[in-house]
Amino acid sequence: MKTLLLVLATITTFGCYAQKETPAAVQEAFKKNFPGVTVKKWEKEDGNYEANFTKDGKTMSATFDAKGTWIETETDIAVKDLPAPVNAYVKEHYNGATIKEAAMLKTAKGDMYEAEVKGKDLLFDMNGKFLKEEKD
Repeated sequence: MKTLLLVLATITTFGCYAQKETPAAVQEAFKKNFPGVTVKKWEKEDGNYEANFTKDGKTMSATFDAKGTWIETETDIAVKDLPAPVNAYVKEHYNGATIKEAAMLKTAKGDMYEAEVKGKDLLFDMNGKFLKEEKD
């Protein structure tokens, strides 16, 4: 029981620490873009800040730079909801590998799909045309 309490206290402490380490400008930008939504977890990645949250029953994340400028919003989707050309591309270029996770991205440059295959993120336009491959 003492171990459980210690673990819970540690998790709570780290959660509060992560929240305090997120710049106020980033937190305010999140509130402005997603009013009434509560962040489940903040993460720092490559100098940017990612808020993980749920909105309208969908698992999402939003990324901001240190000044609070919005970079992208990612919404998890079912693999079956990807356009057919995405599956065809993966089948042809990744030797029958399966898509592990899928998401729809909104960025300043436009919307796109993301498919995780073999530890890599494959990006596709909204019609399913391959754009590029990135490290996961």
